[in-house]
Amino acid sequence: MALQFSTGYRNALLDQLETTVGASAILRIRTGVAPATCATADSGTVLATLNLPSDWMAAASSGSKALSGTWQDASADAAGTAAHFRLYDSAGTTCHMQGTVTATGGGGDLTVDNAVFASGQSFTITTFTLTAPGA
Repeated sequence: MALQFSTGYRNALLDQLETTVGASAILRIRTGVAPATCATADSGTVLATLNLPSDWMAAASSGSKALSGTWQDASADAAGTAAHFRLYDSAGTTCHMQGTVTATGGGGDLTVDNAVFASGQSFTITTFTLTAPGA
């Protein structure tokens, strides 16, 4: 039998992420394959760097947690195809999470309205939802 946890525990686990990362999280969208772990050096080209809203995730509910506010960038840093993201603390030095990026409907961990970036292009992150294990 797989481990199962209460909804309260799963919500607390998810809410701890925003507490650990902090209120001024930085999200970088990059090209190429994600590194093996968050502790591994960055890979790919940075396509965009976003300073997320101060309350960047909604409170967890029913064991899941979604983005809060508007996550968008008025001007991409470089041209290329978005493939992965890394989430950093406010200093931009400690990676706390990484995952895949696809266009909306593509099934990535984080989805954007257009995964093929042009330098200077504006874009919006359309979906980012975390689900705690143990349901």
